[in-house]
Amino acid sequence: MSKNALITGAAGFIGSNFAHMYLAKYPDSNIVVLDALTYAANLENLLEIKDKITFVKGDIGDKELVLKFLSENNIDRVFNFAAESHVDNSISNPRIFIDTNVTGTFNLLLACRQYFESLLDKSNFRFLHVSTDEVYGTLQLGDGKKFDENTPYAPNSPYSASKAASDHIVRSFVHTYGLPCVTTNCSNNYGPRQHIEKLIPKTIMACKNEQKIPVYGNGTAVRDWIWVDDHCAGVLLAMEKGKIGETYCFGGDCEKNTLEVVQAICKAMNEIFPRKQGKYEDLITFVKDRAGHDIRYSVSSEKAKKELGFKHSVTDFKLAIDKIVSMLV
Repeated sequence: MSKNALITGAAGFIGSNFAHMYLAKYPDSNIVVLDALTYAANLENLLEIKDKITFVKGDIGDKELVLKFLSENNIDRVFNFAAESHVDNSISNPRIFIDTNVTGTFNLLLACRQYFESLLDKSNFRFLHVSTDEVYGTLQLGDGKKFDENTPYAPNSPYSASKAASDHIVRSFVHTYGLPCVTTNCSNNYGPRQHIEKLIPKTIMACKNEQKIPVYGNGTAVRDWIWVDDHCAGVLLAMEKGKIGETYCFGGDCEKNTLEVVQAICKAMNEIFPRKQGKYEDLITFVKDRAGHDIRYSVSSEKAKKELGFKHSVTDFKLAIDKIVSMLV
C-alpha cells in the first residue's frame, strides 16, 4: 500500500508536528503539504523537512487546486488538519470560521470524492478529518463524566459549531457517496510549535517579558491536556487501523483548570528563569470571562485504546511544561 499523503494545515501547530512524525515513519513517501499560511501558520515549523516535502500555498476550499495535487502525486491518504481554531477569534469574527471549517471542508471533500471516483484501484484511499472535543459542548465540574464517541453534539461557540458542521458533512460523504473517511475528536493539545495566542505559550511569553498573565474569570475552567505527538500518533493509528465511517476520540487523561496550568508554568519559570524580584505568580491577573465559556472538557480514549492500540507517551504534565518552558525561554 502506497503511503503518499496530502496533509492540509501542516504549517500550523498540530499539522506540522504530524508532518514531521509522518515523514519519520514513511521517509520514502510523497508528501504534499497544503496550507493557506494564515496568521496562525509558520513556515519555520516545516524548515527541518522542507526539502523532503512538496509545499503548496493554497486553500482547502480551492477544489481545482486540491484535485491537481491529488492527481499529480498519486495521493492515497488525506489528513485534514486545516481549520480556524481560536475560540476568541470565532466570537469576534465568526464568518471566517464558517468559510474555512465548513465551506472549505466541503470543497475539500468534493475534490477528494471526484479524485476517489477516478481511481481504478480504490482500496488504498482514505480521508481522515481532524476535529475537536468542543463539538460536544461542556461538562460539569466534578461530575466525573467524559466525552466519548456516543456523546451528543452540543457546540457552544462559533468555532465548535463550525467544526461540528464539518464533522457532519464528512459523515454524509461516507454514507451518501461511499467516500472512505474517518473522523477524530481530540482534547486540548500542547507541545512544540504552538501559536502564541494559545494559553501555554502565551503565558510563558508573558512571564518572559514581565507582562501581566490574563486568566479568564476565576480560572476554574477545566481542560483535558494531551501532548501533541500523542495526538498525532492517534491520528496515524486512526488512518491505518480505523474503520471507515467511525469516529475516534483522543484525550490526555490530564484534567487541569486554567489557573493550575498557569501556576505550573510560573513554577517552572521560577526554577528555570527566576525573576530578579518576586515570583511569576505575581503577574497573574484575572480578567472578564470569555463569552459562553465552556466550564469543563474531558475525553475518553477507551475506544481508541481498545480498537487502535492507542497509548500515551507523555503522562507527566510538570515535566512536559518544564520542557516547553525550556524551549521558549
